Amino acid sequence: MGKTTGFMEFDRKDETYAPVKERIKNYKEFTIPLKEKELKNQGARCMDCGIPFCHSGCPLGNLIPDFNDAVYQGKWEKATKILHSTNNFPEFTGRLCPAPCEEACVLGINEDPVSIENIEKNIVETAFKNGWITPEPPIVRTGKEIAVIGSGPAGLAAAQQLNRAGHLVTVFERDEKVGGLLRYGIPDFKMEKNVIDRRLEIMEKEGIIFKTGVHVGVDVNATELQDQFDAILLCGGATVRRKLPIPGADLKGVVQAMDFLPQNNRKVDGIPFEGEELNAKGKHVIVIGGGDTGSDCIGTSIRHGAVSVTNFEIMPKSTPERPEGQPWPFWPMRLRTSSSHKEGAERVFSISTKKFIGDEKGTLKSLVTAEVFWEKVPGKRPVLKEVEGTEKEWECDLALLALGFTGSETSIAEQLGLEMDARTNINASVMDYKTNVPGVFVAGDQRRGQSLIVWAISEGRQAAHHVDSYIMGASDLPLKGDGDLPRL
Repeated sequence: MGKTTGFMEFDRKDETYAPVKERIKNYKEFTIPLKEKELKNQGARCMDCGIPFCHSGCPLGNLIPDFNDAVYQGKWEKATKILHSTNNFPEFTGRLCPAPCEEACVLGINEDPVSIENIEKNIVETAFKNGWITPEPPIVRTGKEIAVIGSGPAGLAAAQQLNRAGHLVTVFERDEKVGGLLRYGIPDFKMEKNVIDRRLEIMEKEGIIFKTGVHVGVDVNATELQDQFDAILLCGGATVRRKLPIPGADLKGVVQAMDFLPQNNRKVDGIPFEGEELNAKGKHVIVIGGGDTGSDCIGTSIRHGAVSVTNFEIMPKSTPERPEGQPWPFWPMRLRTSSSHKEGAERVFSISTKKFIGDEKGTLKSLVTAEVFWEKVPGKRPVLKEVEGTEKEWECDLALLALGFTGSETSIAEQLGLEMDARTNINASVMDYKTNVPGVFVAGDQRRGQSLIVWAISEGRQAAHHVDSYIMGASDLPLKGDGDLPRL
């Protein structure tokens, strides 16, 4: 695969970014693509490694050496077919995936891994540019109708797969536009929303029906759908936000990240929003939570014009290298620095917020922290301990809670009588994605809990196979690693 000696001849090269001073003036994507010759060289770095561990590292089972080789040879349309055979939306994963495939790359054992994610992004962008991605509605319809609840990556992937099988698919979305957290949770500077819209246009032409502004479980009782559809697939995500139960958490200025980010995305898109505007301009912002959502809050706050942005992380600072006990090809908990971190945020590790302090009007003015460490207890989970004498008060006008999610909303499960686990995820086997109610399936974060976009797409594809098999008795839709029909 690639050039036999390519990994010895070419160093890893990634796309670069526009200067910070320029990019923070707007919400546009700011990556600077590599030239075609440079991309071919990156494809040439893919080794003929015998066992491509990148396959197992990728939740979708993408045929990575195959499309790397096609790029090296300049066969971009062939690369497009290979990539889409396992991934419905490489334009999403090519921008937003943390690339577990690269952590599993054999070359990555002692060199920089192949830049798989960037190659993937350039394949699909080249395909769109050349008009190779076109609607392909099914030739024959089965007469069966399926409801997909939720239009995030899991719901969209499942809908496209089930439509390809010939079923009539209706996707229900509670918000104004389709996309779920892809649209409302991911800032435009990471993925502009026309990237979603161009794919939706294709899916609509393929015959998929989208109904927006319909909150199943609230506006429509979920039991009504059982009478209307031959099967229901729940892809509503894990949307119940984790709270911070400390004094002052109800002060004005203590804001959930998933209130802050969706409102800003609506503003950028010109969509009206309810409630008071949440803006970081002129404020001392502290983002509590060190994951991707926290990073998105940082980049957004800087674009608002915050005076300062500080990021708290309760875990200790990791090393850039693989930690002990996390050997290749497993995903390592190494230090990751996002483009938003590089735009002017201070990062503080091993710190816990103890209380928020407000003024006489009930408005946040500061918060108090303490340094912490994790005490290892043999045979048990580590215990969080506070370092005595380390309390500190920080000036803070806006605290953004980016603490993740605790599970999914329960209204649909209660209406349908679905079994749930302790975290309010809906119980369903990964073997067939069936719930305890016949004809009702679940996939994505609503089944597995908060996870990655690439996992959501994988779950949507897998679930579609089992829904199709349930309705028809068997299914030709692929499972992970099988590949799909060579569609563009």
